[in-house]
Amino acid sequence: MVAALAGVSRATVSRVVNGSPSVDPSMADSVEKAVRALNYVPNRAARTLASRRTYTVTLLVPESTSKVFADPFFASVVEGIARYLNTTEYMLNMVTSSESNPEKTRRYLLGGNVDGVLVVSHHTGDHSWERLNGQLPVVFAGRPLVDAGQSYFVEVDNEEGAAAATARLTGAGRRSIATIAGPQDMLAGVDRLAGWRAEVRRAGLDDALVETGDFTVASGAAAMRRLLDRGRNIDAVFAANDQMASGAYSVLQERGLRIPEDVAVVGFDDDYYATSLSPALTTIHHPITALGGKMAEVLVDLIEGRPTERVNRLPTSLVVRDSA
Repeated sequence: MVAALAGVSRATVSRVVNGSPSVDPSMADSVEKAVRALNYVPNRAARTLASRRTYTVTLLVPESTSKVFADPFFASVVEGIARYLNTTEYMLNMVTSSESNPEKTRRYLLGGNVDGVLVVSHHTGDHSWERLNGQLPVVFAGRPLVDAGQSYFVEVDNEEGAAAATARLTGAGRRSIATIAGPQDMLAGVDRLAGWRAEVRRAGLDDALVETGDFTVASGAAAMRRLLDRGRNIDAVFAANDQMASGAYSVLQERGLRIPEDVAVVGFDDDYYATSLSPALTTIHHPITALGGKMAEVLVDLIEGRPTERVNRLPTSLVVRDSA
């Protein structure tokens, strides 16, 4: 009907609807007018049958739904993914708590429902995304800890960022620098601890002031209590994300310690916690929205058979505020 009204072939209509630049502008204009007049919308199911694509990708998050919606990191990742996918024909769905029934998740992903998978916040020991590579295009946020060198991923240099955060503290003359490290079954947790440790050792300082959290506010508070209960005279803390830094703030203030006069604090991420805390938090800027967008770009390239880099690294930077 569109072709008949526009006076062109169905092939021409198909090219116009699919955004091909090879159609004469006057013919394309006729097709677009016919599309509007007939209120034509391409049938996604028919396209799927013809192309063997679903034009859908899944964001897989092996974390509880409550954690996902409480953490600004995930919102920023989704924003970046959505911005990029809005320039394409692909739609986004999201699976959280995927480890509660990993086999169900894997059946869904491999059942012809999606064209590719974006994996965020993955841990060693997860099963919902294992063995997908080779069967379905997969892009990770950060290199998986167990990686045979075949995974596609987008990351920041977590170790370098953590070292820069700690150097801010050593450069200010702090001599007893603790860290609240992230989970050690996640690459971000491992690398940020390694960056802190490399810098304190370079400065000739003690590298034993370590407690671990799970990137939540509550875990940061609990880790800060454990550090203070050691009885050591801590004068600085590097927290492996801003949420744990927020938890540390509350405990330091409970104990009557001033920030930064008594204890300087540096975080990592530069999310809304960093500016909502008082004093405002010095932190490492993590380009989370850009990371999400780059993940989506790499995944679409893989789905459509375009060449793309396996390893993509984005820069971090130190944002100096009042806490250090």
